[in-house]
Amino acid sequence: MTVSESKPSQSKPSENRLSEKQRKHLRGLGHALKPIILIGNAGATDAVIAEAARALHDHELVKIRVSGMERDVRDDTIATLASRTQSQVVGQIGHTALLFRRNPERPRVLLPT
Repeated sequence: MTVSESKPSQSKPSENRLSEKQRKHLRGLGHALKPIILIGNAGATDAVIAEAARALHDHELVKIRVSGMERDVRDDTIATLASRTQSQVVGQIGHTALLFRRNPERPRVLLPT
């Protein structure tokens, strides 16, 4: 009984993870996007996180740009934004990153299987 109960809990995180094929597809879609979330020296404030969560709800795939920070701080800021918005970092190049979060009510982005 303990083994069967632990299997569903282990499978849930893998259901939310994107395959490499899906990540590649999302990066291709995100290439044409312009950054709609701009993060400055103040970092990932509550207002930025709220706006990012709203944008992810509306669009599912969002490009963000982080400026004015060192590489380590920039990477931490992007990771913090992703974790607090419950999204996934699809790709990151320099100051720009793509975040993805599936909208369960109205999915907009079709992912390959």
